[in-house]
Amino acid sequence: MKRLVALLVGFIIIGITATTVSAAEHEVQNGDTLWDIAIKYDTTVEALMNDNKLDSSLIFPKQVLKITEDEREFHIVKKGDTLKEISQSYGEDVTVTSLMVWNDLTSDLIVTGEKLLVEGEEVSGKEAKQVEQLIASSNVEIKEKKPSLKVKSSTEVVESKSHSKQQTSTTESNAQEKVNGKTLTVEATAYTAYCAGCSGITATGVNLKENPNAKVIAVDPNVIPLGSKVYVEGYGEAIAADTGGAINGNKIDVHVPTKDEAYNWGRRTVEVTVIE
Repeated sequence: MKRLVALLVGFIIIGITATTVSAAEHEVQNGDTLWDIAIKYDTTVEALMNDNKLDSSLIFPKQVLKITEDEREFHIVKKGDTLKEISQSYGEDVTVTSLMVWNDLTSDLIVTGEKLLVEGEEVSGKEAKQVEQLIASSNVEIKEKKPSLKVKSSTEVVESKSHSKQQTSTTESNAQEKVNGKTLTVEATAYTAYCAGCSGITATGVNLKENPNAKVIAVDPNVIPLGSKVYVEGYGEAIAADTGGAINGNKIDVHVPTKDEAYNWGRRTVEVTVIE
């Protein structure tokens, strides 16, 4: 009898375990996006694309998607949240630095409704140093210069000479060149195609994973229309081909190939000229 009970308990445990690790399924409904589905099932857009072998973020009604549920702990950003407050609410093992590393953040800018991972592997010394330098440079720049909402009718912009692919120095040699168009002063951060929750496909369909060196910026379309050719101080000529939940008003996000380059960019105030 005891043996029978033990066997039954074993089968129950196996059944529970199988249920825990088995993938769920989701039938796509009208209006669904990979981002919405990822939020619903506590996963990421990238994970959904990998699990279902998707080449783009395009999905169709009645399509059945496999979902590998992420059992790690997440925090849904509420209005008024800051990274410091979030880190303090999850214990001493969670710091602003670890939150930025775990979520591939290149600034302390977070958005209401955003899902942040609040547990992960121990942060390496190199990663911690990169984030600390990023935070330090961001704080200095914010105090020294605030973004202006004024629009100039025309201006001259200094175009930076491009570095060779092997060069890693951040020192830039500038060449004088006139760029005609409306110029905005904006706050600029940087992102990669591999950020947490990113599909690598821009709002206009550019595949940044296949084109890692593409000069693309994310914009607020109400300020800079999608498809516009622009010149960004310190970045060069680019296309406004993406959007972002945190990109509102006079803010842009410049695409760079690697996380190291995103950290090096930090957060800065620059001039953007919409080329006529």
